[in-house]
Amino acid sequence: MDGQHDELPASRENRLPSFTEVLSRRTRPPVDLFMFYLFLQREGAEDILDFWLDVQQHENLCRAYFKDVRKSGRTIKEDWPQYWDYARRRGSIYGTVVGLHPDAAAKRSTASTGELLSEQDKKNLAATDEKARSPSPRATPAGMSERTHVASTSPTNDPYQRSTTPFSLSGRTPTLFNLKRASRAPTVIPRDSAITRQNLIASAERIYFRYLSPAANTVNSQENHEIYLPPSLRIHSFPLSSAHEPRTQSELALMAQIPDMFHAQKEYCFRAMEQDAFPRFLRAKAFGNLTPVSSLVRLILGLLILWIGLAVAFSLVFLDVKPKSKRFFLFIPFTFAILFLISHQYELDPILVFLGQSETTPFRTLRIREPYVKKLLLGRAIWVSVLVTIFVTALTLLFWAVPGHRL
Repeated sequence: MDGQHDELPASRENRLPSFTEVLSRRTRPPVDLFMFYLFLQREGAEDILDFWLDVQQHENLCRAYFKDVRKSGRTIKEDWPQYWDYARRRGSIYGTVVGLHPDAAAKRSTASTGELLSEQDKKNLAATDEKARSPSPRATPAGMSERTHVASTSPTNDPYQRSTTPFSLSGRTPTLFNLKRASRAPTVIPRDSAITRQNLIASAERIYFRYLSPAANTVNSQENHEIYLPPSLRIHSFPLSSAHEPRTQSELALMAQIPDMFHAQKEYCFRAMEQDAFPRFLRAKAFGNLTPVSSLVRLILGLLILWIGLAVAFSLVFLDVKPKSKRFFLFIPFTFAILFLISHQYELDPILVFLGQSETTPFRTLRIREPYVKKLLLGRAIWVSVLVTIFVTALTLLFWAVPGHRL
């Protein structure tokens, strides 16, 4: 992944990244997709991003299916006439792939695959058109997420079921390993045979029962909560099954909607994250480098050390300790106390910034690699350091200048 970040676009040298750039993995820590996932996880709202990533994967799967058909020498109209009629009448995000006239295609997503994928991602997606080597039945290819595989079993048995109301508290705390895995939406779909329409149904079925089914709220309240969608976007049932092929005309008509089934919901989730969570994420990670827990710990330590420092300072004054120069050593507790308190106020530790580090989870850090963010954090770290110096100097000189008076 680092190889994709070697060159920074000139247009982003003096600005923060956009949400589309974060989703397309064209940004560096601490404003990359992994850090955004961690930010949502702290708010209990990571499932809205999981849903977006899974729908993105579903659309990649459909796109790969259409390309397989075209590579076989058949047209989409011949292979899947129901979908062709549906796409021609209603429009489709795959218009250019299936050969529809551009005017007949629906508006593309603000975060559609064509806009999001980097050049390397596009090469990887193109690789799905060729038959991959058969993977081990018990092993997942190195570096690939489990969400790359099409679910062939009942979706309610999936051990990685997720969903919750966007930006609400959920109580789950996945491990760091699972977070890294879940924050990737792979564009390569490992398979040992061509993608079939049953694979597309299975993919859509898994997404529906994981995120959209009303029953998700009652199966296990700790693990399964449907994501919030406005009434006009809710899907109340999934009449198809990946266990058998559609046969009736109504089932065939419903299957034609599978490729575009979740696109409107995906658009809504994109806008919700872009307008709500993403600005707060940028404020937290581009102007600060601490997690809320770490910031709270600094507040507690700062108040405790400040109390100790003031106790010692008043003791030196009222015991009239000689020589008076000993009071200058008060700068030690005052420095730690003021540093912790101001770090809490700004949610920024200047020492970590000067070391080029930003927190991921409490007391775990990674290197700051986004140049503009590094510039912003360095400027704020210098300002925090100046404030700390001013307050420490003022407190130290104040207690040094007070005349001693032994009680």
